[in-house]
Amino acid sequence: MRSFIITALVCLPLLTNAALNGPCTANGVPGACLATSTCSGGGGTSVSGFCPNDPADVKCCTKTCGSGGQCRIASTCTTGNTQSGLCPGPSDFKCCLPASGCTPPSVNTATIALIKKSEGFVSKPAPDPIGLPTVGYGHLCQTSGCSEVPYSFPLTESTATSLLHSDLVSFQNCIARDIVDSVRLNDNQYGALVSWAFNVGCANAGSSTLITRLNNGETPNTVAAEELPKWNKAGGAVLPGLVTRRANEVALFKTASSVIAHPPPC
Repeated sequence: MRSFIITALVCLPLLTNAALNGPCTANGVPGACLATSTCSGGGGTSVSGFCPNDPADVKCCTKTCGSGGQCRIASTCTTGNTQSGLCPGPSDFKCCLPASGCTPPSVNTATIALIKKSEGFVSKPAPDPIGLPTVGYGHLCQTSGCSEVPYSFPLTESTATSLLHSDLVSFQNCIARDIVDSVRLNDNQYGALVSWAFNVGCANAGSSTLITRLNNGETPNTVAAEELPKWNKAGGAVLPGLVTRRANEVALFKTASSVIAHPPPC
């Protein structure tokens, strides 16, 4: 089941309202409310429904940038590592890079297998168990009919896998960005957190007690075992599928590996 409606203890709002040039969050990805022409002219993607107080041509503009970065209002960049000139719109809409400035790695095959098993395969756009339109392995449609997907329907498992890898880039970036470089994670630990962020959204992950505890230097395996299972609700109700997914993510997180994925290798 796809993302951004999961809560640990309370239900969080799905939409973040914002004024023109202000911050917004589109399906868990940070951005700024910009005119669609400004956004597209700077290489960004406009997502409807996340700047509801503004004119119709003002939408939440998102864009990946630099080496593993995401365009966002500078004051919301937790690493403090920003780069100007890579994002459309106002001067404070900057590329927020991981603290190390290095590109986050792709998740390993164990993580891909976990996500595929959790999400299931859907060849054509269809509502998921809570009514959100999805396709492939948990791709949340951004436009009517999922027209943003660069593959024809019905998807094959191969094209759905390619779409999943593309979708995961934003979540790899936000996990690398939100966790300080002093926290060392192997590829299984990193992958488990990317799977979790893919399910709950970057905004929820970044503001979580889990990330706070990791950044405070607590033992990663303990933090994951205690915090991940809390994210088992959708619409205020515990879902068995989420209970299972969180247990699988904890198991992956605890699987030993000598491959270091965070901080991102340069």
